[in-house]
Order: sequence, then structure tokens, then C-alpha cells
Amino acid sequence: MKEALLSINNLSVTFTNDGQVTRAIDRISIEVNKGELVAIVGESGSGKSVTSLSILQLLPKAVADYASGQIVFTRQSGETINLVNADDAMLRKIRGKEIAMIFQEPMTSLNPVFTCGNQVMEAVLLHENISRRQAKKKTITLFEKVQLPAPALIFNRYPHQLSGGQKQRVMIAMAISCHPSLLICDEPTTALDVTVQKTILGLVKDLQQQQNMGVIFISHDLNVVAEIADRVIVMYKGKIVEQGLAKDIYHQPRHPYTKALLACRPLLHSKDERLPVVSDFMATDENGNIQEIDRSLQKVPPIHSGATAHTTLLQPISTKQKTLIKVENLQVWFPSKKTFLGNPLEFTKAVNDVSFTVYEGETLGLVGESGCGKTTVGRALLRLIQPKGGKVFFKETEILSADRKTLQVLRKNMQIIFQDPYSSLNPRMTIGKAITEPLTVHKIGASARDRKERVMDLLEKVSLNPQHYNRYPHEFSGGQRQRIVIARALALQPSFIICDESVSALDVSVQAQVLNLLNDLKKEFGFTAIFISHDLSVVRYISDRIMVMSKGEIVETGESEQIYNHPGSVYTQQLIASIPKGLVA
Repeated sequence: MKEALLSINNLSVTFTNDGQVTRAIDRISIEVNKGELVAIVGESGSGKSVTSLSILQLLPKAVADYASGQIVFTRQSGETINLVNADDAMLRKIRGKEIAMIFQEPMTSLNPVFTCGNQVMEAVLLHENISRRQAKKKTITLFEKVQLPAPALIFNRYPHQLSGGQKQRVMIAMAISCHPSLLICDEPTTALDVTVQKTILGLVKDLQQQQNMGVIFISHDLNVVAEIADRVIVMYKGKIVEQGLAKDIYHQPRHPYTKALLACRPLLHSKDERLPVVSDFMATDENGNIQEIDRSLQKVPPIHSGATAHTTLLQPISTKQKTLIKVENLQVWFPSKKTFLGNPLEFTKAVNDVSFTVYEGETLGLVGESGCGKTTVGRALLRLIQPKGGKVFFKETEILSADRKTLQVLRKNMQIIFQDPYSSLNPRMTIGKAITEPLTVHKIGASARDRKERVMDLLEKVSLNPQHYNRYPHEFSGGQRQRIVIARALALQPSFIICDESVSALDVSVQAQVLNLLNDLKKEFGFTAIFISHDLSVVRYISDRIMVMSKGEIVETGESEQIYNHPGSVYTQQLIASIPKGLVA
């Protein structure tokens, strides 16, 4: 017998900024029962996070308006309440105790100046009439429940001392600390490794069943939630376009948008195919109505043919190909323990005696979990961090011993695209100026006007408008910001680019667009690349060869299809097994 827990009825939410009204949610209705896990799926801007924040009334009152509808919640006492009209005193009683929320980024949700244990204790003491000693004991028990290693030690650690997966578990412990009836998970696994993601998903499902909670799980990836959700709701531009049982949505999607979300994953496509995107499945007419595109009439060119083609190394790597980067016995150590005077006593060997070669024209995928050393390798190659030992050759030049003048010349040919484009762009600088800056530093272009024209051309190449030149980073979506930093990296026409988790936090359809873009640009500019990611399905699609790292060492190297389909090491097998593959028919 289903017991109603939450009923969202005909809800509309608008935002007013500078006199302009934007409808973020348009007349949506959602039901969540006790003990049921409902997934809300959609891209950034679809309205899924606004929906979750509306439930807890966390939207800024100065700009948000509930234009219509109700959010009816059944309290643990049996009383029903419309949360839209609830006063602050009532909301304080409900938040954390009866409705809890796990946010996407645990580092910004946890206070960096308090230990993890104290932060969970605070939530317990706020809602329960127990002593600090009892609260500490309960917190350690909660840490055990969410499978944190050494719970008593984690209690006294600060957020920066934990991995991303461990911080997320602390957030889950805090959320379930008061046995809520409803748990809202807002993209809790987006930036996590596939192995950690699988663990967190399993943990949420287990806790839901143990405590008979209702769960709303928000994600941009239908594949991630397919295995754990009872029902799935698909949102697009503030509206619900499809909903039903998870197995029905996954195997028999009806709406073109749902079909697009399922089809654009790299896992489903070979290296010689362009990834499909949302615009391949649907178009919007002048009245805003969605029209499905007949895919049978489309002629999608393979990547290795046509004007926007991508030349991949289809043949095995041989000794005849020219070496661009050669790494010998690279070591990067970080002090893990210091004396009172600051002298290092013990080291963490982030990169331990690593050697490999990158050939001209290839894309080398570097894959592994967080903490394996892959980002450290990428930064050490560009000498953004100073290695403890080893050698790195760019053609004939040894980078690690190069003087400042030589290094500046080398950096013109070696660029990096960082994981978080927002933090790598100056918020006070227009994107036009940000892309122009490296041209000015390296004295490229005859004049300021010439440099501006080059930047305008680059913006068009990465599918942005020249009119965007004078806009600031905050005025763009995540996918657009990623295109901006790609344009900046290409401004100097480098021969070597490192892509460090550059698609990890993007929506699946935006990720497909960026991967297609990188392939097109690689064809046009002919650069060599190292593509760093924790997602082996993405690396398989984009790379010619794959190098797998674990605990600072290379455990396996080979051609991408060979590594993906016939992994030699147990570690690689575990990575592949953790990739969410959706429901089996």
C-alpha cells in the first residue's frame, strides 16, 4: 500500500532580475511515496535543482516567486502541510529533521574550519535532546553506517583532509542523522570517480530501504539513476516531458529529449562516429513547440570523413611515429608530515617513477581514480608543479631543467584545459580579454585589432558568437565556459594540449558536444593531446591509446579498444565494471 509523502501540484516558479521575469518551473506535478526512490533527470537549466530547493523553501525570496501550485508534505506526525505557505519556524523544524538534502559539491557544503565530526554532531544536537557525549557516539555510528574508514579518526579530521567520496559520505551521514522521511540528493555523484559513484549510489539505495525513506535523486545522466530508481521524471526547460517506471523510460523512451539523453553517451559509440546531441533528435518551432526529428532521414558523417572530420590513429602505434613527449622516471612527492620547523619527515608519493611516451598527432588517455596521480602528472609535464626527480623531454628540449626564457617559449606550444573553467577564468575579465591575454604576452598579432579578429574567429570555431566577446564568465553556462577555455588554449596554436577532466562535470549532451568539438579542432589544428579523466568510457571514445594509473604508478598501457574490451589488470577491470551501463533488458 503506497503512502503519499510529498505531492507537488501544478507548481510554477519565476525569477525576477532587473525587471525581467524568467519562468524556471512551469506547472509541474510530482508524487513521492514513502520508501520510494524517484529520479529527476535533465540538463542544467531544466529546473530540477529549482524543484528541490523549492521543497525546502531555499530559493532567494527577493527574486523567486511561486506563481502557482502547492508542495504538500506529510509530516512524521501525520499532519499535512503546504510548504509554500509554511512560516520560518515550521521550516526550521522540518529542515534537516524530516526533509534532508545532500548537495552536489560537499566541499562548499562543509565548513572548512570545523572537523567533520563536529559538523555532524551540530546537526544531531540541533534536533535531538541528547548530551554531546551521546551525540559524538551517534556520529561515529553514522560514519560506520555510511562505510567511512576509521570513523573515530575521520571524526577529528577537517574536510580538506578527506577525498571527494569521503566528504560526500560525511554529507550523507549528516543528512540521515535525524532519520528524515524524505531525502533529496542533488547531483551527489556528478564529479566523483565511477567506482566511488557506484558505492555512493548503492549506499543511498541501501539507506533508503533500511529506513523506508522517500528519496528524490537529481541527476543529468539517466544512465546513472536507471539501476536505483523506482520511477523517473524527465525535465526539459522547466517542464516535465516524460515520467514513468525506470525500466519503461530506459527501454522505451517516448519523448525525443529522453531519447537524446540516452543516445549521446560515448559508451554506445565507436571512435569513428560523431556523438549525437539533443538537436539531432528534436527542434523547437516559433511557438516553442517541440518537434521530433526523423533520425532515419539524417546523414550523420563519420568522424574520419567530411569537412568536420577527425583523423584518429587507426593503426597500431609503431616506432616509426615521431615522439613529441618523452617522460623518464618522473617523481612527484608531497610532504605528508613535517617537523615543528617545517622540514618534511614523511612524503606522499603522488607520482612514483613514471615513464611513458606521447607520439605526434595522437590522443593519449590517462585514466584512474581521484588521488591516483593523473592530474599531478599533467601539471608536472608543464612544470606547473616541480617534480622531485626524473626527466621530461618536449622534442629535444628537457623541460624540468629549462631556464625561464626557454620555458616561456615552450609554454607557447604546451597548453592545459582545466577541469573547472569558472575557477580558471578571471571573473572580472571579459572572455574576449581572457583569450586575448596569451596573444599579447607572446606578442602574436600585428596590432590589438588583429588580435581581436583572431579571438572573434576562435569564438566561432568553438561554436560561440563574436558578440560574446565583451561578456563575463558568469554570463555563460558550464558548457559555454568550457568552450571559452578551449578557445583560450588554442589561441597560441599549441602543438600539445592537456585536457584535465575537461568534460567530467558537464551534462551528458553538453559533454557530447565538447567531445565532438575537441575532435573537430584536433583535425583542424593538428595538436597532440593527453586526455585526463576518471571515466574510461569517455577516454575510450576520444583516445588512441590509454594509460591507466593507480596509486602514483602506471598499471597498464595499450590501444584504447584493447584496454577497454580486454583489460589486463584487475584495477582496470574494476574501473570498467563500475561504469553505469543502465538497465539490462
